[in-house]
Amino acid sequence: MHGLARWMTWAALLVAAAALVPLGFVAWVGAQAGWPTIVALVLRPRVGELLINTILLTVITVPLCVVLAVALAWLTERSDLPAARFWAWLAVAPLAVPAFVHSYAWVTVFPSLHGLGAAVLVSVLAYFPFIYLPVAATLRRLDPALEDSATALGLKPARVFTRVVLPQLRLALCGGALLVGLHLLAEYGLFVMIRFDTFTTAIIDQFQSAYNGPAANMLAGVLVLCCLALLAADAGARGRTRYARLGSGAARMRPRTPLGKALVPALLLPLATALLTLGVPLATLGRWLVIGGTSVWKLDEMGDALGQTVLLALTGGALTVAAAIPMAWISVRAPGRMQRILEACNYIAGSLPGVVIALALVFITVRVALPLYQTPITVIAAYVLLFLPRALLSLRASIAQAPIDLEHAAGSLGRNPLAALWAITVRLAAPGAAAGMALVALGITNELTATQLLAPTGTQTLATAFWAYSNEIDYAAAAPYAVLMILFALPLTWQLHTQSRRAAGR
Repeated sequence: MHGLARWMTWAALLVAAAALVPLGFVAWVGAQAGWPTIVALVLRPRVGELLINTILLTVITVPLCVVLAVALAWLTERSDLPAARFWAWLAVAPLAVPAFVHSYAWVTVFPSLHGLGAAVLVSVLAYFPFIYLPVAATLRRLDPALEDSATALGLKPARVFTRVVLPQLRLALCGGALLVGLHLLAEYGLFVMIRFDTFTTAIIDQFQSAYNGPAANMLAGVLVLCCLALLAADAGARGRTRYARLGSGAARMRPRTPLGKALVPALLLPLATALLTLGVPLATLGRWLVIGGTSVWKLDEMGDALGQTVLLALTGGALTVAAAIPMAWISVRAPGRMQRILEACNYIAGSLPGVVIALALVFITVRVALPLYQTPITVIAAYVLLFLPRALLSLRASIAQAPIDLEHAAGSLGRNPLAALWAITVRLAAPGAAAGMALVALGITNELTATQLLAPTGTQTLATAFWAYSNEIDYAAAAPYAVLMILFALPLTWQLHTQSRRAAGR
């Protein structure tokens, strides 16, 4: 197996090197520009405005998402809220609605909605499920004996929650908050529609309207620094506290807390959340479909967009999973310092916004490989770099469940290491690979910025077609594409919800 580990390490090294290309591009552009140019382009009032917008958006949105997600998770997992599972599903379902569709729905209902307040409102509604899912899953797995002990010592329920439960949610909260923060940095469509300027919107505006490459590249450099700052803040917030326990804990579920007189007010929170996150988009889409009538169902055009979306999603999903296999394998079979460094490279690169990766690939293809510029190959390469962490996480968990003894047994029966890997580990990890491919395909379906910058002329996905019509203020024509994206995402969202409950034995 030593030979296989060596080959896998080399393959993972190549993938990690490719994943670091966007960071290398930003560093190279900065070095070529020189300090005078960097100072002139970065230390501008406009950059200061964008930085203030980014900081305010993050420090307001993330805590609000945390509060809403924790409150909903406690109500659906720990209280006697009627129809708790139904409300839990409605708390996850907003993930099926792309963020720019949320913005589209709110802007068409309230055309004057814009600015920081609008950005915070729509962002919270679109992104809080990223925190709700891990928090709800953690609440289901907590050992109730810890809370029983705190109660026996005389602590009131509120103090038990803040002193015992909340500290154990730290990892879930940090992970979810990091995802929300990175999405806020990378999002484009949501903020353009409500006329709120961020680094991503400014970069694409510089690139598409003013054709100012140096200014766009310097803004990309500042955006990368913001991403790295978020990653550093997350690492610091997680700390080094250990949360694992010896043994399996109490093999029982904690009795649900009766809400009593607070039942009706408690019901209002999930009801209002569902109305705002699902009711507004669905009602808006229905209204525009009725207004547009049958004329908005351009079946030939929609069929082409759907076909191109499916082709890109399946191809990108398959290649991303294939690229993640070496790294996932060595992270389980040959852990060590080198493995940790290579894995960190993948996660750092995967945290970068799509616009930064797109700019890097545009630069490389124009300067080095011009025939690849604006070809499907470049688009697929961007998708692989963007969504590699999604495939890696799914594969790593599945490979860990495939016993290495089976690979050894296959080798002792005369199979070479690669044949044993394919016959044993890859087949046993197939469910995880399928889940990773589905997650990547969903991300590709909703991806907008990299596709806009890199796609060949004439390429139209569901997301880009929706965006083209909505930019023309033809909201009725955009509605069918939004419906198709939601219908595509709903089954995966349901699977994510059910797998989360199954993992906790619920």
